[in-house]
Amino acid sequence: MVELARVAGTAVVTLMATDAWERTRDGVVALWRRVSPSRADGVEGELEATRDDILAARESGDELAESELREEWAGRLRRLLRAQPEVAHELRRILDELAPETQESAPSAVQMSAEASGSARIYQAGRDQHIAER
Repeated sequence: MVELARVAGTAVVTLMATDAWERTRDGVVALWRRVSPSRADGVEGELEATRDDILAARESGDELAESELREEWAGRLRRLLRAQPEVAHELRRILDELAPETQESAPSAVQMSAEASGSARIYQAGRDQHIAER
């Protein structure tokens, strides 16, 4: 259950910044609406707020904020699964439906190697890199 919640939290937050956002939101809200109808509207609002936060974090390059948001949603989903373990199969179904989008938005593996000699400089990055030399 813990691993399912972690994977689901990561997928939900990752997909918030993609074209699959609305499908992701609708699936998560429908899950909550089924198991805890009184909280569904609140969860929808929290998803919207988290989307604003993830977009701002990505724009500013704040990876820590993005990681915290993933952990926050993993925790929410873990608590939901602990209270309602029977919804695990429905959460897995939602993830399966969103799997192609999750794979497209996931970073690909980066393998780098470099060899320097003398006073050479090597700059490598698996993502954005900003160098300000004077």
